[in-house]
Amino acid sequence: MTRHVVFGTGQVGRHVAGQLVQLGHDVVAVNRSGHADLPGAEVVGADAADPAAATRVAAGADVVYFCLNAAHYDRWAEEFPPLQQAALTGAETAGARLVVLDNLYAYGPTAGRDLVETMQARPTSVKAATRAAMTDELLKAHHDGLVEVAIGRASDFFGPGTTASALGDGVFGRALTGRRAQVMGRPDQPHSYSYTPDVAAALVTLGSDDRAAGHVWHLPIAETRSTRQIVEHVYRLAGRQPRLLAARRPALRIIGTVDRGTREYLHTLYQFEQPWIVDDGRYRCTFGADVTPLDDALAATLAWFRDPTLDPTRHIRRQGAPR
Repeated sequence: MTRHVVFGTGQVGRHVAGQLVQLGHDVVAVNRSGHADLPGAEVVGADAADPAAATRVAAGADVVYFCLNAAHYDRWAEEFPPLQQAALTGAETAGARLVVLDNLYAYGPTAGRDLVETMQARPTSVKAATRAAMTDELLKAHHDGLVEVAIGRASDFFGPGTTASALGDGVFGRALTGRRAQVMGRPDQPHSYSYTPDVAAALVTLGSDDRAAGHVWHLPIAETRSTRQIVEHVYRLAGRQPRLLAARRPALRIIGTVDRGTREYLHTLYQFEQPWIVDDGRYRCTFGADVTPLDDALAATLAWFRDPTLDPTRHIRRQGAPR
């Protein structure tokens, strides 16, 4: 049995912890409150931005997973880096591998090209530049021999327990009531979406396979469809007539004058205005991938939105033990 410490019990961290428990590991899940419904895991409270606190909870870990996000999206550039720096310190002190959940911000606009790990970072916003700098920090720590690091990049999330995302309440919640789905950009463009249980399973693999260390990996995705196709399928599953409202840049700018949160979405709107297709071939060729079929993932997510008392961590990928 190995000891795994998961920083974050949100939309991905809770799935990571749940899957590790099912695999028989000693699991510690860390959040600010010290409370989470994660049977089989020890849940502890800590200020994850405090290096001393992170070091304390990571003590004895074989693998540390960084699945946190900044609490305030409009202060992302100020709040996010200290969280990662503290996790780095904790993993280094413990002599543990650090597995980091990353996003795709650093690439910037891709002019419709498929996203691959070898793409040069071309950030066009403060958020994207922050994420690129955080990746550089991680890879430098690895190459300097301070700590083993593996980075897994995922696209926009959906899944059981994920409400605040591009495919969260605005699609699944509204499908159940028959209200119009709310999305951004051009919904007829293909867009890769990441299913959180599959993201978690891939992060567990990065924590267990020595080939993962020192690299950035695009985590596996079932298939890419347009946002409109996904919305239409979800509404059919819900027994509703598909209805969709897509907010374009002018509308977001107007709403953003009175709503700071909406204004922040303008920084990454380009991801929804052009094809946004994630190439996960490197991960698949290295580790293989038994990814949940997209229609099954959408059905499982809708089932959770229909009954949120369902345990969101029960949707475990059928892959079984890590490779």
